[in-house]
Amino acid sequence: MNEYTEAARLIQKAGRVTGFTGAGISVESGIPPFRGEYGLWSRYDPGCLEINYFHAHPKEAWDVIREIFYDFFGTAQPNAAHKGLALMEKKGLLQTVITQNIDNLHQEAGSKEVFEFHGNSKYLLCLECGNRYHVSEVDLKQRPPSCAKCNGLLKPDFVFFGEAIPEEAHSRAVHEAQVSDVFILIGTTGEVMPAAFIPPLAHQNGAAIIELNIEPSNYTHQITDIFLRARATEAMTLLVEELGLS
Repeated sequence: MNEYTEAARLIQKAGRVTGFTGAGISVESGIPPFRGEYGLWSRYDPGCLEINYFHAHPKEAWDVIREIFYDFFGTAQPNAAHKGLALMEKKGLLQTVITQNIDNLHQEAGSKEVFEFHGNSKYLLCLECGNRYHVSEVDLKQRPPSCAKCNGLLKPDFVFFGEAIPEEAHSRAVHEAQVSDVFILIGTTGEVMPAAFIPPLAHQNGAAIIELNIEPSNYTHQITDIFLRARATEAMTLLVEELGLS
């Protein structure tokens, strides 16, 4: 029995399956990771996403934020790995996705149950009145952009350095780690805290860990039961075929 066949067998017999995704799933959609040799922080100062800096220098912060998240990432489309997870959910073989990504690509691929550990760049939040806007409703040529309701400062609705993880996303992720039979890790290195604690918690609670990654991660030799070493799109395509969904 090959590894993809065994992974499919575990998924098909499971009562509850959760996807857990990191930057690696979106690389093939043209979104580079933040960390590493070719990551965004090799080109940009991560201090632009520090919450105190944002409050003190909103225009300067927004100059970089617009370039990275809206000019550069704005045209990214879901790839076969995002679509594979959405298809698994549609067919009842996956119950939810926990993502560390802020690119909204899981939802655009068709996933319905998505818990966003770090928020979503496609929405902006007013820091004065709490009004929330889709980015398409806001003129980003104005920097910093302001709230149409109260003229307050708008901030991307994702977690900046110095901010807490959204409580609902964290609690739902912990719950999935406590009740899932299988966790499918895709494109995550296990380096970003506190999200990195979720897969080990699932392992401790008896979940089988299936990992899809181009390179071994912090999880591979610690908690992973089946390691499918390949690009996210390649591995998910083969897994979807093995599940009989293609």
